[in-house]
Amino acid sequence: MVKKTAFLFPGQGSQSIGMGLELYQEYDFVREVFDMAEEITKIHLSRLCFNGPMEDLTQTVNLQPAVTAVNLACLAAVKKEGVKADITAGHSLGEYSALYASGAVSKEDVCSLVLKRGELMHRESTRHKGAMHAIIGLSIDAVDKLVKEVRAEGVVAVANHNTAYQIVITGAPAQVEKVSSLASLQGAKTIPLKVSGAWHSELIKGAEDEFKGFLETVPFNAPEIPIVHNVTADFAMNSDEIKEVMAKQFCSPVRWYDSMRRLMDEKVEIFAEIGPGKVLAGLLKKILPENYPCKIYNINNMKTLEAFLKEIT
Repeated sequence: MVKKTAFLFPGQGSQSIGMGLELYQEYDFVREVFDMAEEITKIHLSRLCFNGPMEDLTQTVNLQPAVTAVNLACLAAVKKEGVKADITAGHSLGEYSALYASGAVSKEDVCSLVLKRGELMHRESTRHKGAMHAIIGLSIDAVDKLVKEVRAEGVVAVANHNTAYQIVITGAPAQVEKVSSLASLQGAKTIPLKVSGAWHSELIKGAEDEFKGFLETVPFNAPEIPIVHNVTADFAMNSDEIKEVMAKQFCSPVRWYDSMRRLMDEKVEIFAEIGPGKVLAGLLKKILPENYPCKIYNINNMKTLEAFLKEIT
């Protein structure tokens, strides 16, 4: 019996200098992915990904297309070997790569979407200073309670529900700091994140309608492979529904924990993180029960690609 496979795509925070280089050197079709992404974005993505500097790579306007190009390149290498997913999902920015993997959007349109998303997010972050902190050790209900207490004083919200006890908050710096302090008093560990804006919060809501308008110009198809969405931790059945969910994703929390639990309900046994880093594999190991039967892979260079193919083909 073939085991059910999910392809997972990382987002911001998974980048590193040199990402995608090995596959770029190995495969013509990977070079074509980068060429296509560079043509659409007018950004020298291969140079940024392979050589940096990190300061330029991590600018939101560059980072969103760069991580996406590497995700698509890694996916191209997997697809070339005939490996298909039964379900797909992506973390925040990574959800756009998942849209392409599901057949809902073309890879060209994905590059246009993440370029626009990055530009709008950057614009809003220059208008409204924001911060994000990871809170480790409290449940979502406990963090929600603290957020509600502080929300009257200014913008603060849950950005990512990553694992049962790893939640990222987002908002105005003073309010994020206050929630963090209250969480620390309850024994949580808090980590300020290196981000340039309050992603997934009302502070970037000024761009939501504009992004929604841009989404309307992009042709979406019904997905060939089901995709679990960040906003709902559920599937969307048709293209209109997907557009609606993706418009909401801009300022809504990423329900990653619930999404991965949904993949467990679907009896997924092979999880393949396709793209730079190991962030999603790390989160999965904290989410899945110890006795849950599965294998977790990262695919982002020749060695990891070969190890994955050896196991499953």
